[in-house]
Amino acid sequence: MSDKLNLLDFSKSKIRTLHLTWLAFFITFFVWFNHAPLRDSIMQTFDLSMAEWKALLILNVALTIPSRIIIGMLVDKFGPRNTFSSLLVISSLLCFFFAFAPTSETLLIARFLMGFVGAGFVIGIRMIAEWFPHREVGLAEGIYGGWGNFGSAAAAFTLPTLALLLGEWRYAVAITGIMALAYSVVFFLRARNTPKGSTYFRPNKSGAMEITSKGDFFLYMLMNIPMYAALAVLAWKLSPSNLGMLGGTVTWMIYITLAGLYLYQLFHMYQINKHVFNTVVPELERYRFSQVAVLDLAYFVTFGSELAVVSMLPGFFIDTFSMAPVTAGLLAGGFAFMNLVARPTGGFFSDRFKRKQTLMILLIGLSVGYFLMSQIGSTWWVPVAVATTMFCSFFVQAGEGAVFAMVPLIKRRMTGQIAGMVGAYGNVGAVTFLTVFSFVDASTFFLVISGAGIAALVFIALFMREPRGQIAETLPDGTVHLIDVG
Repeated sequence: MSDKLNLLDFSKSKIRTLHLTWLAFFITFFVWFNHAPLRDSIMQTFDLSMAEWKALLILNVALTIPSRIIIGMLVDKFGPRNTFSSLLVISSLLCFFFAFAPTSETLLIARFLMGFVGAGFVIGIRMIAEWFPHREVGLAEGIYGGWGNFGSAAAAFTLPTLALLLGEWRYAVAITGIMALAYSVVFFLRARNTPKGSTYFRPNKSGAMEITSKGDFFLYMLMNIPMYAALAVLAWKLSPSNLGMLGGTVTWMIYITLAGLYLYQLFHMYQINKHVFNTVVPELERYRFSQVAVLDLAYFVTFGSELAVVSMLPGFFIDTFSMAPVTAGLLAGGFAFMNLVARPTGGFFSDRFKRKQTLMILLIGLSVGYFLMSQIGSTWWVPVAVATTMFCSFFVQAGEGAVFAMVPLIKRRMTGQIAGMVGAYGNVGAVTFLTVFSFVDASTFFLVISGAGIAALVFIALFMREPRGQIAETLPDGTVHLIDVG
């Protein structure tokens, strides 16, 4: 009888943890995208040009790339409870900074710093993995990601009305900061890192990811380059040759700083992993970094394309069908709205069927979906165009769910760092695809993403291995703990 009661208590606790965690993620996305629906009011207050607004949008995602890596390390070391609570407090302070910025320069600085808020996603990935067994983790991560991502859509639906009721956009933005501050207290008091009696495994070293072979070390070096390259592209977009928000000297200083940071990271990577060059890591402790790399590429295509398409889709509908901006915005919003269903579905199928095959099928659907979107023209019936968009978005977001159904199954004590790197690649994909979009028309843009989906599919087919058996984690006293992954 007591065993049944304990099982019931655990079941209630893990569901409560899921709701606590997705709501924390929801609030971070609500705060992160609280500027988008208030564009006209913000531009009018600061007399911003469209070029300056575009610069603000770029700055909003710039810091998210390195911050997801940093947050991944922090969550593995300090646990989700402390990390998420702290991030919510920081989010609220940055939100107030943005809401009451006195000048346009201050506004841009505040928006750049708010890119840090976008790293909240990484924290919940580790927390959900601690509470749900391997055969449920995909669905649970999908619910977490799907409902959390909906925070950006919720901001678009509610903040314009709230600003209208309050008579000032600043107050509407400030309220989102108050929400984050209040929920930081709730999360800290109610959330727990692990179920009662479970061990929270921490990495042996911090500063870089632990690697278990020489080949993986060089692959790790290679996979870090695109993240710095994406930040360099953002600097280039703000340079005198483009938006003109940065001077030529400042732009070159950023390039040099990024190169220096990469070299500094290489030094830390070597310091932490130099033993792999003269010592064979025991089989029980090994994992394949190639599994992280292919998930990076998959998220580059899935979440990266979602961020890029959501940014341009309203304008695409306006230009293609000559419809009103409000109507175009509502129809384009369906792409993000699919997160509520598609992402959990991708995680569910990954749990129930072979994870590698599930991801491959979803990437095929993504490539087909974007190819169909490339064919949309002014002669199409609008409902068919919208249905095509929804078809594509299902596979995009289900693919995201399938990716993060596998992230917790690689190496438990480094789940935060792995999630941080995979999540950062989503932002790298967004920067890449939006840069492509600045040079080509919409049809070619969709075809490029379709081709990227096929390329990712090939890498997954060649290099991904189906998670099987158990992964080993060593306790501080030397005891080995085995965790089922398939």
